[in-house]
Amino acid sequence: MQIGYFTERPYRWLDESDVLRNRAFFALPNDRFDHVRAADDYNFWLDEYTAAEELGFDVLALNEHHGNPICMGSVQNIEASILARITNRARIALIGNPLPVNKHPLRLAEELATIDLVSRGRLISGWVRGAGSEQFFNNANPAYNRELLDEAHEFIIQAWTRPGPWRYEGKHFHYRHVNPWVLPFQKPHPPIWMPGVLSPETVLWAADRGYPYIGLGTAIAPTCELWDLYADRAAANGFQAGPENFGYVVPAFTADTEERAQELARGFVFGGGQNAFSRPEHTLPPGYNSKAATRRLAEAGAAATTWTGLATARRANLLGDDRPAEEDLETVRMKLHRGLDRAQDAHTVLVGTPDQVAAKAKRVLSIVRPGVLIFLHIQGPVSNEDRLRSLELLAQEVAPELRDHARSIGLVDQFEREPSSVKLPTGAARDAVVDRDELRELAGT
Repeated sequence: MQIGYFTERPYRWLDESDVLRNRAFFALPNDRFDHVRAADDYNFWLDEYTAAEELGFDVLALNEHHGNPICMGSVQNIEASILARITNRARIALIGNPLPVNKHPLRLAEELATIDLVSRGRLISGWVRGAGSEQFFNNANPAYNRELLDEAHEFIIQAWTRPGPWRYEGKHFHYRHVNPWVLPFQKPHPPIWMPGVLSPETVLWAADRGYPYIGLGTAIAPTCELWDLYADRAAANGFQAGPENFGYVVPAFTADTEERAQELARGFVFGGGQNAFSRPEHTLPPGYNSKAATRRLAEAGAAATTWTGLATARRANLLGDDRPAEEDLETVRMKLHRGLDRAQDAHTVLVGTPDQVAAKAKRVLSIVRPGVLIFLHIQGPVSNEDRLRSLELLAQEVAPELRDHARSIGLVDQFEREPSSVKLPTGAARDAVVDRDELRELAGT
């Protein structure tokens, strides 16, 4: 099993009240931006990732968002290119490039190939549809989101694998001359991941191509449903899905004492946390999601404290349609802290001493059985020292226990066993990909 490290690289110098009054991080006016502090933080994030590699993490994960201080990774490929040069061993996973808002897939193919070459074959290229707010920020028509994903993906694969020069005429992209003189180090191309947040269409898209699907902090029960959906489609396509087809991102933070861990863990809900990623009008623009995907998000909302919630958790955060008055902000914070407690009970956020986090993480592994587990580190205004101490404890005290547990329950990753390599005879029943007994036990606690 692979163990990864991931941070959203938050802007840590905001007044939380400003975010709460805005009801979201997205569209918060950028007159709060301090270029000196941002420069310090950008350099710190790179140092933190190199520390993660030195401490033994297998994967360094990056993402990208635009116009949003919850994530300062506006151009993840630049960060990845730096990490490609200053790290030596860990794989660099992009989770991922938002293909539907990228206007130039040929340039993207060249950028990714360059990262793969500089890193000598350590790139994992993830594709995402991009959050609803990304469509707004990048002036992309959300009704064409899936069309753009499909066409950009197919074009990039061709650009990496089809000898040039050749001409391309598609629906959304047109090139008179495709002949890139920078091609990936890995052949035929870097591994591809498909991260997502409970969209059944995305799961089926990944299963049809044999790409590992990465659950982005999704509630455990709906995650199991999507794993089964993937495995059913895989079986229909003639192969047995296994841990190599799945990855799971889970927020985690640890400290030397439980009291200190719980105090700092409030950073996960600073300003509303991921449920305040963007306001409703930016989260789900018309045409962006199917009815089925929206329904799953709504059903998951009550248990979610990451970016997957749509219903109860988001309403509790936003207090309806009105911006909260000054005297209401403390009420909002209390609700957010109670939501964090519920998320810990549900094991969708892991907080505590190393022993406590390891025990919870092993339970998550037993239920969802992923080949890669990625820790999403703390958000909010947590100091460099506290972040690095948590990183150290996760690597030195939590990760070894998880590796032993993964071996004991047979969790293999895609680098140990190729996805789609286990063939399933026609008409044969597939094996289980999640542990429903463990899930029921968790629900009953």
